[in-house]
Amino acid sequence: MSESKVFDAAAATELVKELRGSFGSGKTRSYEWRVSQLESLLKLSVDHEKDICDALYSDLSKPALESTIHEIGMVKSSCKLALKELRHWMAPEKVQTTITTFPSSAAIVPEPLGVVLIISTWNYPFYLSLDPVVGAIAAGNAVVLKPSEISPATSSLMAKLFDKYLDTSAVKVVEGAIAETNALLEQRWDKLFYTGNGRVGRIVMAAAARHLTPVVLELGGKSPVVVDSKINLQIACRRIISGKWGGNNGQACIAPDYIITTKEFAPKLVESLKQELERFYGKNPLESKDISRIVNANHFNRLTKLLDDDEVSSKIVHGGEKDKTKLQIAPTLLLDVPRDSLIMTEEIFGPLLPIITVDKLEDSFEIVNSGTKPLAAYLFTNNKKLKEQFVACISAGGVVINDTTLHLAVSTLPFGGVGESGMGAYHGKFSFDAFSHKKAVLYRSFVGDVPMRYPPYTDGKLRFLKALLGGGILGLIRALLGWS
Repeated sequence: MSESKVFDAAAATELVKELRGSFGSGKTRSYEWRVSQLESLLKLSVDHEKDICDALYSDLSKPALESTIHEIGMVKSSCKLALKELRHWMAPEKVQTTITTFPSSAAIVPEPLGVVLIISTWNYPFYLSLDPVVGAIAAGNAVVLKPSEISPATSSLMAKLFDKYLDTSAVKVVEGAIAETNALLEQRWDKLFYTGNGRVGRIVMAAAARHLTPVVLELGGKSPVVVDSKINLQIACRRIISGKWGGNNGQACIAPDYIITTKEFAPKLVESLKQELERFYGKNPLESKDISRIVNANHFNRLTKLLDDDEVSSKIVHGGEKDKTKLQIAPTLLLDVPRDSLIMTEEIFGPLLPIITVDKLEDSFEIVNSGTKPLAAYLFTNNKKLKEQFVACISAGGVVINDTTLHLAVSTLPFGGVGESGMGAYHGKFSFDAFSHKKAVLYRSFVGDVPMRYPPYTDGKLRFLKALLGGGILGLIRALLGWS
């Protein structure tokens, strides 16, 4: 959007009207249009890899490796998968019919929902914007993307690149902040897709309710890591660090939020985490170029408030260094913080990692389940029974055993939350499904008409229809013969 233009409710209404016209023309439904747009998204990602990395560095000081692998690479993979599978995804799925409708055939036909709004977030501003856009385009919709104003460089770049690469009569970017988002939310959409926090998620859902618009909410929560003792401790610590600090310095919805381990094992775990953190980020991590900064002063102050609680600051066993001018906070470990402290009741979304201790590991289940359902839950163990119990007893959007965050990269798994961590799922075909309506279609001919379904109703007709609905051949024969 041009900076000189005010984007208000009237502008939003006009925008939606234009997109409905494009969708109504039928062009977004065609296989060819969908492919052309997906190829353009892929080309955009390839042609401007450096520009995207530069924008992500400007917004978050994100290391180039993280930008290339976690953001650009993931978008490329999504585009390639959609291009490869699109014909298969679009094809009607034939399903069986019953004797009740004999003779007949039936199919489930995926159709685009229409005009959809995607409101993205700031922590992975390229990937979490474009990945749902891939699904929406693959499903044949007209799309509006509202990137986060908290990552302005990436937002501005995407607006410019969309104008250059995509069909702007059907795919648009609206930049801005609260006023622009509210103007968009006043409109009627065929689907709302929001990634962010629960507070704004409630606002989005309330706006959707006015028009009975279906929503996908990708939120977050306190994702636990339960650590057993008889494991390869070094590998476990490296994988925890990778998921926590190697993923945007803890500013990720599926980052480990806290660890639970036994009192007996905690000292070994803390010592190993310290060693690996120093190996990865050096003795002064505030000088490391391999770790992102905190996104802005508001979030820096929020994290500082969590850390400055008297009952919490005394529990720091590693890290805790801060540089407000550079918006940097070092990877920080805290041992045995009070469970009722703010750091244990709010999603941290930053580089602080509390460690809670229990007498026996099975006690961790009660701690996890006593809170809201997390977006992810992680367990490190070689104990088969414990793995089975964890999967069976812990309700979370996704579960990973002996690693963290990697389920995000498996396109055959749905990615989404449960309860307060969100609703709906996407990735791979699940993205296509999220922006499609599964239309039920039944085909019949004029052969095989059943007079018993029509008035005047008789006891004989009732017996026949009850037998027909019952599905048994013997019952039908008995009904036709007039046997009770």
